[in-house]
Amino acid sequence: MAMFDLDRLITDLFKTTVLPGIAIGLWLTDLNRYDVIIGKLTCTVALILFAIVFVILPIIFKFSVTIQKHILFLTFITYPPNLDLKRPEKSGLYATRNFYINYRDQEEEIDVNIAVWHVLPNDLVRRYAKELHVDERKLSNTTLPTIDGSTSNGGSISHDTTDSTDGDGKDRYSRIERILRTDHFKPTDEVHQRELFEEALRATTNDVVLYLHGNTASRGAPHRVELYQTLRALNYHVIAMDYRGYGDSANVSPTERGVVYDALAVYQYITSITKNPVYLWGHSLGTGVSTHLLSLLTEMSLPGPRALVLESPFNNIKEEICAHPFSKLYRHLPWFDILISRPMYNNMLRFESDQHIAEFRQPVLILHAEDDLVVPFELGYKLYRRALDTRGKAWGPIEFHRFEKSSHYGHKYICRAPNLPEIVVRFFHAYRNEQY
Repeated sequence: MAMFDLDRLITDLFKTTVLPGIAIGLWLTDLNRYDVIIGKLTCTVALILFAIVFVILPIIFKFSVTIQKHILFLTFITYPPNLDLKRPEKSGLYATRNFYINYRDQEEEIDVNIAVWHVLPNDLVRRYAKELHVDERKLSNTTLPTIDGSTSNGGSISHDTTDSTDGDGKDRYSRIERILRTDHFKPTDEVHQRELFEEALRATTNDVVLYLHGNTASRGAPHRVELYQTLRALNYHVIAMDYRGYGDSANVSPTERGVVYDALAVYQYITSITKNPVYLWGHSLGTGVSTHLLSLLTEMSLPGPRALVLESPFNNIKEEICAHPFSKLYRHLPWFDILISRPMYNNMLRFESDQHIAEFRQPVLILHAEDDLVVPFELGYKLYRRALDTRGKAWGPIEFHRFEKSSHYGHKYICRAPNLPEIVVRFFHAYRNEQY
């Protein structure tokens, strides 16, 4: 470790003193008249560029909270082009409701509108494909994982998959069918959609996954849609949301506190409707939102989700900034911490998952690809080791699954791993009836 620190110190000193010194030396060297003119001009331009890129821009960054938030949340990056978030079927999501949750942010004293998709589980869609105007040929024929010889079904294990009665012996689908058979029922009508989808949450035994995305694009990004499709094929309800400033949610500048409370509003909407198990799934920046949300729920003494999945997580924003490809030019500058890392910390842009993970009891599953260039694998593993060292022995376990570099899943495509369904189903099923 000492040799590594010495090597880095020498490298930093070379980059910040020797290289500019050589440039200045060339500027002052009297070779010949033309060489001096060209040399001075070149060196002047180089020194100006150096000062702008490596000194002035970091100073501006230090004093501009707006720029800090733009760099962290990247709300200006949107894809794919011409995406109609109000029509999830355009993104390949049949039987999916688009709606909005409005709540009052008491601290900022503003009303916040959060855009949400509710993706119905495939077993329910298959049952009512005709009424929902869904072509059955579009339905996934995914083979569901089995646990102890029984087929998984939306988190629960059903020995008799034809059983459709609840504990009272009543047909649990009767209320859904009553809505579907209403005169003039239209699956695209907003009022009918709300009645149907909320009743589906109440009446079915399917578990719910609340998905919190990373810091670019929206809930309609293609890699996110791929994950929804995987989860719905496993017969989970999927709830996906956009934080403030993203997609078609409220046009409000995001903050760490703000996006966490946005997620809280959606979580409370879900739990106000269904008593079925809810799981939290965060990806990239969403892992920081997820751990902070669970910490907040614990602090507020509110019931939390049964378990948490962290896909491609970092341990805290300070170390993620240093490791991110965007910081490659700056990370070895002696003033990097003073002008870039510390200002974000002081402005409450922290996402300290390594702190929050020791503040709630729920089981945690960490998924990370070795070839992740955006959030390096080492940061996810560091978070895992931190959790092992700081969490209570009687708390929910921590599981870590690495995906080999040769699979090329990178930062966004763990959803394509053939073994992901079994990993997820086994994890959810193990803790669906546990309370920590």
